[in-house]
Amino acid sequence: MTAQDFDKTLGQVAACDHCAAHLPLGPRPVVRMEATARLMIIGQAPGTKVHETGIPWNDPSGDRLREWLQLDRDVFYDASKIAIMPMGFCYPGRNPKGGDNPPRPECAPLWHDTLRAFLPEIQLTLLVGSYAQKYYLGKDMGRTMTETVRDFRRYRETGFLPLPHPSWRTTAWLKKNPWFAEEVLPVLRADVKKLLDMS
Repeated sequence: MTAQDFDKTLGQVAACDHCAAHLPLGPRPVVRMEATARLMIIGQAPGTKVHETGIPWNDPSGDRLREWLQLDRDVFYDASKIAIMPMGFCYPGRNPKGGDNPPRPECAPLWHDTLRAFLPEIQLTLLVGSYAQKYYLGKDMGRTMTETVRDFRRYRETGFLPLPHPSWRTTAWLKKNPWFAEEVLPVLRADVKKLLDMS
């Protein structure tokens, strides 16, 4: 696979309208990556602010995620080091019960394996939120997101590190689970620093 193949595929992703009929704001796939990236972040789906700007994690959730990683925006958005790919590439719309709809289910099977094949240097993939964890860990996932994150060391051995989604809803979860800041974040930050220092 050549750089031209990668560019062509990214162009196809940018032009993807596979789910257009289900997207209230229309398609705008938000993916950022280069072949040299060593760290991958897989989240849920863009919110409205990300849809408007086309910049992944360009919202308060992104601010919290960058704080967890101890990265500034310049490093976080350096696609030569960090690949960013959500489970659903486009804003999925609002859920009548509150919050956004789940990521569109078509996206990951359609694009993930294809894009990951162009990223041979990835050594660690952060699975941010339960949708990414269910897709990539499958039956190996814990009974709950909390249980899965708590068992992060086991998954880390296979190249994955599960994290809660850093939305405002996670604030109460963080207070209930102080072990996340005490046990997970130091390991996460050390891993990320090591990977990015190698780039």
